[in-house]
Amino acid sequence: MPLDDCTGYVKIKLNSVTRVQMPGIEAANERGPPVKLYGLKTCDTCRKALKELETAEFHDLRADGLPKDVARAAHARFGSDLVNRRSTTWRQLSEADRSRDALALLADHPTLMKRPLIDDDGTLYLGWGKDTRAALLG
Repeated sequence: MPLDDCTGYVKIKLNSVTRVQMPGIEAANERGPPVKLYGLKTCDTCRKALKELETAEFHDLRADGLPKDVARAAHARFGSDLVNRRSTTWRQLSEADRSRDALALLADHPTLMKRPLIDDDGTLYLGWGKDTRAALLG
């Protein structure tokens, strides 16, 4: 039976996979609002994180930028660690640009952000290390 003929069922689109769910029955892996992952679609680390976080909403920094409220919260939580000082973009900046405020710098150069930045219903994680995987995957 095609998905369009499933009367009473709800179609859910997650990471380009359509799943059918019966009304009133929550999916086994649903745990509240989806995790938001901010990164670059060409970043290998972001790809690894997306592969493991199957229900994550991906937000491309290059295309969409980083929302100001998320940037402020991430800066308050991670401080200067939010800026990737080993990136090619960082090395190409002038000394004057490097001394600018981190939030202004990230607004102009979103690819400078260490990736991925993960928002799990208000709890922020930076990077895809063992500690982040353990916290998000259990």
